[in-house]
Amino acid sequence: MNEPAAWRATAAAASTGSPLPDVPPPPSASSPGSPGNPVKVDEATGGSRRRTGVDPVKALMHRHRELCERAVDALEIAAGLEAHGVTDRTAARFRHRDVFSLAEEMYARVPRDSDIEPETRHAVSDTPRGRRPVWAALALLPGTLGALTLAGLDFTGGRVRLAVGAGGVLAVSAALRAALRRGPLRATTPTVPATRAWTCWLLAYALLGDGLLSAAVAGGPDEAWAPATAPLLALAFAVAPGAWCAQLFGAVARRRLASSRGLEEFAASVRPLLLAVFALFLCALWTLIGVAAAVLGQDAAYAGAGMLGALLLLARLLTAHGRTHAPAVVLGAATAAEVLAVCTVFAGRLPGCGFLAVPVETAVDAWGPGAVPGLACGVGALTLLVHAARTLTRASAHAPTDTTP
Repeated sequence: MNEPAAWRATAAAASTGSPLPDVPPPPSASSPGSPGNPVKVDEATGGSRRRTGVDPVKALMHRHRELCERAVDALEIAAGLEAHGVTDRTAARFRHRDVFSLAEEMYARVPRDSDIEPETRHAVSDTPRGRRPVWAALALLPGTLGALTLAGLDFTGGRVRLAVGAGGVLAVSAALRAALRRGPLRATTPTVPATRAWTCWLLAYALLGDGLLSAAVAGGPDEAWAPATAPLLALAFAVAPGAWCAQLFGAVARRRLASSRGLEEFAASVRPLLLAVFALFLCALWTLIGVAAAVLGQDAAYAGAGMLGALLLLARLLTAHGRTHAPAVVLGAATAAEVLAVCTVFAGRLPGCGFLAVPVETAVDAWGPGAVPGLACGVGALTLLVHAARTLTRASAHAPTDTTP
């Protein structure tokens, strides 16, 4: 369909949030009630508005045609527009008070697919990514394989023990990868490559870092130290409650997306939901940490493992909703903090550099070696929680991916 160049320029500007081109009204636009310039009733708001020779809303509808045709309701169109950078300020140039009012007109004016009933589309949008029995079972695999690996290490020795340990690490890694590729924790966009490296370091520190730091503060290490397997076992089992909490958050948010009548109303209803789901996960994680420590006869690392689990959940939750930059930056910062803490202890042994180790040694003497990962991961988790409260409460974070152009 051949369209005026002004339509295409208007649609391009609206999709990026840039100022719209000025379109001069026709000479007859000065009198809305004149015969040459009839008044058309706005189907979305019930008011009357003036139509000029160039209709910018029609150009915007053409730009987002697939979104409008397959939208369940006006709020879904508003979510798609928000994801493409259309703001309330942009909507004002279309003579609408906000994005939702603009989306209501677009929803009313564009014919949608007749072969998809609204009830069916609601059911499709509320369906979790993957069948529930599959992703729920996959979420239990990392913890199950981790427990079997630790049991195998207790009954073996020598080269067999080494082989069991290496095989268990590979099996748990494969199970974790499978659990994150399906279900509510699946990434919708490619992740930052460094994210996997930072995550591996944080998990390795949870296994060996506290022992190394304790030995370094005491003047060592003079000999090998026992790894802390209880935190890793608890984190492996925590994949399941993390996936279930993410599914709960996504399902309830999508239902509120369908029932809300505005973007601000939706954000206000989802923010306490996010905090409640996060608190629910922390309760489950701390319970798992206590049980794992009791079974394995180790100290319960509530601070270090708890804050690490919270950090990893928030990072994955943001990644599953298309926000990948902030998790990579925060995970990298937490990793750098842990590396720096260990390095300052060893650097303090150099002549005249003893002051470098004072902060870390003071924290370890007061709260134990878990204070370092607890502080590093805790600050990171708080940062991601604030970021999630701003981004995951937007309608665009929950818009179905198959309807967003």
